[in-house]
Amino acid sequence: MTEVFSLAGRVALVTGAGNGIGRATALHLAAMGATVGVNDLKPEFVDKVVAEIIAAGGKALAVTRNISTRDGMRAAVLGVAEQAGRLDVLVNNAAWVRYQAVPDIAPETMDRMLDVGFKAVIWGIQAATEAMDPERGGCIINIASVAAVTGLQNGLVYCGIKAGVTGITRAAAAELGPRGIRVNAVAPSAIPTEGTMRNRNDERDARRVARTPLGRLGEVRDIARAVGFLASDQAGFVTGQVMLVDGGITSSSL
Repeated sequence: MTEVFSLAGRVALVTGAGNGIGRATALHLAAMGATVGVNDLKPEFVDKVVAEIIAAGGKALAVTRNISTRDGMRAAVLGVAEQAGRLDVLVNNAAWVRYQAVPDIAPETMDRMLDVGFKAVIWGIQAATEAMDPERGGCIINIASVAAVTGLQNGLVYCGIKAGVTGITRAAAAELGPRGIRVNAVAPSAIPTEGTMRNRNDERDARRVARTPLGRLGEVRDIARAVGFLASDQAGFVTGQVMLVDGGITSSSL
């Protein structure tokens, strides 16, 4: 890791970091030198990722909190800031997703998706604004999706939430810029993870690959690297942006 991409001395919190994109992001930020708060609901997931980071020579804190409520998110953010002495980076990654056709959308499903994937982003930004030093500022990175800009069958709620996350990102960037807090989003295409297995099969993956100019599905490390860039000083004049990390699928007619 070159020095210009170093996060040495900085502290980050990654929500939903027990597996998938969150885990890869936590590991990557730790490799860049950050002390990383690893958040998830399941202690066994948190402990495993923390152990991986420490085994690789990094620094990590276990943050087993339910971030779907304002109080839970605030406790997670301020707890990391208190333990580590500061907070520089927040990655709002956590999500709970179910795909349902329009007639089948259930109130309890939509409520949980909104709590974790939409409201928690706002509560995280609110808490980070309190936790981040007004002199140093900081960086907030929200994980959106290409579903924010494309339609997805059985994805009415999911697409709406991710489109909302991009709106939150731009609004927060405009408001928090004078405080030195940059706010950006990363929007992945379909990324194979433990959580997406139920919506994947070989035929569907093959269609996605055929439509992607780079000729492959994305990997969790692709998203982690994009987050690492946005968290670094190399992106010091970048805010209010939604970075599509999708192999070109949304800009291609393949």
